[in-house]
Amino acid sequence: MSFEHYYTEKPESALRYYNINSTLRGYKLELETSTGVFSPKKVDKATRLLVNNMIVNRGESFLDLGCGYGVIGIVAAKLGAKVVMVDINERALMLARNNVKKNHVSAEIIKSNSFSNVKGFFDNVAVNPPIAAGMKVCTDMITSSYEHLNKEGVLQLVARHNKGGSRLEAYMLEVFGNVKTIAKNAGFKVYVSGKN
Repeated sequence: MSFEHYYTEKPESALRYYNINSTLRGYKLELETSTGVFSPKKVDKATRLLVNNMIVNRGESFLDLGCGYGVIGIVAAKLGAKVVMVDINERALMLARNNVKKNHVSAEIIKSNSFSNVKGFFDNVAVNPPIAAGMKVCTDMITSSYEHLNKEGVLQLVARHNKGGSRLEAYMLEVFGNVKTIAKNAGFKVYVSGKN
């Protein structure tokens, strides 16, 4: 599947729905997914690693950047964050809206190409970046995250270390002046940078 297929405003694949159940952070999630979005048959390893290890504080403002069908944002909302979810993909946004309702949480859901329609500042940004869309897309997400974080806010990013992740880690260090790995599994790492 080519990357543009889901990193696109209007996916062209025939619409076929799937339902998956996944337990993350102790919460049983019921998720509606479909063709034309990333990883429709199961929660992918990278997202699972990020969700199970991400730092989330009750009451903080949390941005799920490139939310897909909403897994990261839904778990953050379950953990007590005030969540905004954004994606460029209209099909992903429809699914995210359905999944927010299905899993009894609330979140603001915005159509946005990265930060293009995002207003305000956040305490926390989490992203499983679209590596296949190219390094520029991913590094722009890091730069824009820094610009939209409150003081002492954090960016949490997951990537396969030897498939672009090491470059993104280095770029996070360059932009934020700090980066640490908080989890790793099956070649994936979760990198965290804080805004001082």
